[in-house]
Amino acid sequence: MALTFKEVSEILKLIDASQCDEVILELEGTRLVVRRGAGGGGSVPANPAAPQQPAQPSPPAGPNAGGTPARAAAQSPAEPGLIDVASPMVGIFYRRPSPEEPPFVEEGARVKKGDTLCLIEVMKLFTTVEAPADGIIASIVQEDGASVEFNQLLFRIRA
Repeated sequence: MALTFKEVSEILKLIDASQCDEVILELEGTRLVVRRGAGGGGSVPANPAAPQQPAQPSPPAGPNAGGTPARAAAQSPAEPGLIDVASPMVGIFYRRPSPEEPPFVEEGARVKKGDTLCLIEVMKLFTTVEAPADGIIASIVQEDGASVEFNQLLFRIRA
């Protein structure tokens, strides 16, 4: 699958709006590497004979990593007993599976480890964000449809 100019442009806009230093995207034989600064990068065809593995997002490093100063100030460290759930990637935050359906969770809802909390959409590809532990949704930090950055706070769960 070749990426179109429009798709690459959308990816670059999302990356530019984020604090990411490097993004690697692999889709069916196409590899797109974008680095800030002197690293260079570009679109390189992957070896078609090599088995393709889906890209795995890195686990969040902390509640404020990657956020802008304004967002970082609004994201105080988690209180004891609260678990922060951060975005695994840059994209669009969706609280519901489709516009006609109810949200996956509401504040005060009890969740079990592995329950779906939201979706993050990048280029029409959706990634499910799951509850990392059993608990109660203490707060939903982002608005439905908001652009989020890698490691930006999405939820707080009271364990």
